Amino acid sequence: MGVKIYYTTVTASRTVKSEQAEVMRILEGKHIQFELIDISVGGEVRDEMRTLSGNPTAAPPQIFNDDQYCGDYRMFCEAVEANTVEKFLKIA
Repeated sequence: MGVKIYYTTVTASRTVKSEQAEVMRILEGKHIQFELIDISVGGEVRDEMRTLSGNPTAAPPQIFNDDQYCGDYRMFCEAVEANTVEKFLKIA
């Protein structure tokens, strides 16, 4: 189906909010379509994100291509700096 971002609409963390916004801004700027999956709708969605990422403490944003894990915010930023976002997202 494509790129999916697990994110949350309910957080007190400014860091999480800014990281999520930056990922979305960069993807929109590159005209890469993505689906947002809000983990705040229920614990099962958060658990799904953590299971798929292989990290029981993973926090949003977590980035996938379908059910294939691409990485977290830090890994995304490294791909942006290396100009390899499409490869990171497994769409190149």
